[in-house]
Amino acid sequence: MSDVITITEAAAFQIKDMMKEHGDESVFLRVGVKGGGCSGLSYGMGFEEEKGEKDIELEQHGIKILIDAESKPILQDVKIDFKQSMMGGGFTIDNPNAIANCGCGSSFRTATNTGTPEEC
Repeated sequence: MSDVITITEAAAFQIKDMMKEHGDESVFLRVGVKGGGCSGLSYGMGFEEEKGEKDIELEQHGIKILIDAESKPILQDVKIDFKQSMMGGGFTIDNPNAIANCGCGSSFRTATNTGTPEEC
């Protein structure tokens, strides 16, 4: 069985750096989806200290990752990368399940889950 998501080396480097700034490199990286955004669903990433009962745990590049069971089918085969440009850097999410994206790139919908769109 393959991992739900893939984190590139560039993204892992940035995440580990953020963990150091957070002051605790033993935390989990939580990746999930919630309703909202222009297209109906929005990505979320943050740090969490404890694994929940329904969480799926992965590990990539030495980073412990949590995904809640509801987000798993929406995040299947997602690739998280970090791109650097002259204007700065940021995380990018390539989701093959998304059929529509908002111009900001952080809101989307899938064929089976449209979420609850908000006005931009």
